[in-house]
Amino acid sequence: MTSGYAVVAVMVVVLGTILVGAYGLRVSRTTSDFYVASRTVSPWWNASAIGGEYLSAASFVGIAGLIFAYGPDMLWFPVGYTAGYLVLLTMVAAPLRRSGAYTLPDFAEARFRSRVVRGVASSLALAIGWLYLLPQLEGAGLTLNTVTGAPDWAGALVVTVVVTVNVMSGGMRSITFVQAFQYWLKLTAITVPIIFLVAVWQVRGADSLTEPEFPSFRQDTEVSFQRQATIHAEQEIVIRGTGVVDGERLEDRELLLTSGYHRIDGGSKFTFPKDAPVPHLSTMAHNTNESWSLPASSGADFPLYGAYSLIIATFLGTMGLPHVIVRFYTNPNGTAARRTTLIVLGLLSVFYLMPPIYGALGRVYTPELLMTGQTDAVVLVLPTRMIDGIGGQLLGALVAGGAFAAFLSTSSGLVVSLAGVLSQDVLRLGGVRGFRISAVLACLVPLAMTFVSTTMPVADMVGLAFAVAASSLCPLLLLGIWSPKTTTIGAVAGMLAGGVPALTAGLVTMFTDTGDSWYEILLSRPAAWTVPLGFTVMYVVSLATQKHVPAGVQRTMVKLHAPENLGLDGSGSSSSGQERS
Repeated sequence: MTSGYAVVAVMVVVLGTILVGAYGLRVSRTTSDFYVASRTVSPWWNASAIGGEYLSAASFVGIAGLIFAYGPDMLWFPVGYTAGYLVLLTMVAAPLRRSGAYTLPDFAEARFRSRVVRGVASSLALAIGWLYLLPQLEGAGLTLNTVTGAPDWAGALVVTVVVTVNVMSGGMRSITFVQAFQYWLKLTAITVPIIFLVAVWQVRGADSLTEPEFPSFRQDTEVSFQRQATIHAEQEIVIRGTGVVDGERLEDRELLLTSGYHRIDGGSKFTFPKDAPVPHLSTMAHNTNESWSLPASSGADFPLYGAYSLIIATFLGTMGLPHVIVRFYTNPNGTAARRTTLIVLGLLSVFYLMPPIYGALGRVYTPELLMTGQTDAVVLVLPTRMIDGIGGQLLGALVAGGAFAAFLSTSSGLVVSLAGVLSQDVLRLGGVRGFRISAVLACLVPLAMTFVSTTMPVADMVGLAFAVAASSLCPLLLLGIWSPKTTTIGAVAGMLAGGVPALTAGLVTMFTDTGDSWYEILLSRPAAWTVPLGFTVMYVVSLATQKHVPAGVQRTMVKLHAPENLGLDGSGSSSSGQERS
């Protein structure tokens, strides 16, 4: 899909991000500006910024890629991402804003009067933030590789540099402008092309997406394998090209690819004939279009467990994401926080109508991605595949620009939240200088991780971050806000009991190959067992340690739940005493 238009689009998005961030620098002066935009962001502005921040690589390219590969089971991702804000609205948004804190660790200390609880919450917030930031950089590398052929690390480096500069320049106030602008850019970039693509699909006869056959090549198609892949051919296929198949070196000649499994080395290029069934990557479900369109067809040994675990992670994980939570501290009061959440629900619902359509059309027009494993690229490849000439290139450029905006906006929010935690709880450096140093460190860790992580789909990586958040910080927030019996010992025990197993399972899944092991689903979708574990341990240990209920807990609960007009919400100051110029 290499296109000069796409390169220009990415450059425009990067330049626009820097310019909008520079505008934020003009109005960012105090520590409060850098951390929470001085708590003056209006609901519509904040909702647009949250939409820009929340619609990440998983939303823009990952959901379409998973639906393309596995079918309607993956619709739980967008449903869960959106419904998570409904839970956040009803249970957390207003009390959290009334706490008057800067960061989630600030809330933990204000509620439990304990540096230990704060330290554990800080550690988990960092782990979740870095786990979430990694797929943004991976997605940026995929996008730049798809549109220009640049190495994967180039896109990750570009995002890291731009985000670091923006965050260091203006902090939360600066990126609020950037993210609000980028939400509407992303909505335009994903909506306009799909209108044309659906029209083309209809004009060409609306190919069926539920045929009993495997997806097939629509024309002779050259496929490049960037890394070694094991594929499964459903029937014999004669291919031609250069590369290594099952240890045999080919130099621009034909080979009969028998039915079954074959290993193709990275750097190989082969042309597959028109109408031949597309071989699937061995780790991917071997679905016909008919079985693909049915529920519980993702190929996992325990599809219902996987679906319910995903639902639990996405419904409850949203409230434990540090970069989401910190945005509610920027509202003037609890009422504005609730109104912001309602608007966010509408903005997300509109956006999430689009990725499933890309995934479905990919089954017809880009089936070879099932063989290379680059299913996340379906959104980027479809426009030029379905529409010839400059029209397809311009639409492809628009999508590429929107995808890069997704990586930049989400990464910006994550880095702000991570920098806040690092500066206050790790480096112990106050003020703007400490924030800026922390922003650099917040970016460098996930950038280093991109060189050793596996090629796991970006939406699955984000799903693991949700699982860790749902298992650790979600119990802390819900029980901390609604149960005065929750003790310091119970809070620490619950966060560790839920968060550590979920984080361990995620890291094992990302950095090792568990293959077809029966326990693979338990590691890749851990929320179904780690979330109940976290809640249960926190509640039971709290009941057993009632002597350690924090002093003044009743006053804290009144502050969290009393109406704003009583003046108990801490609007004027931070509970941790951090607001200073």
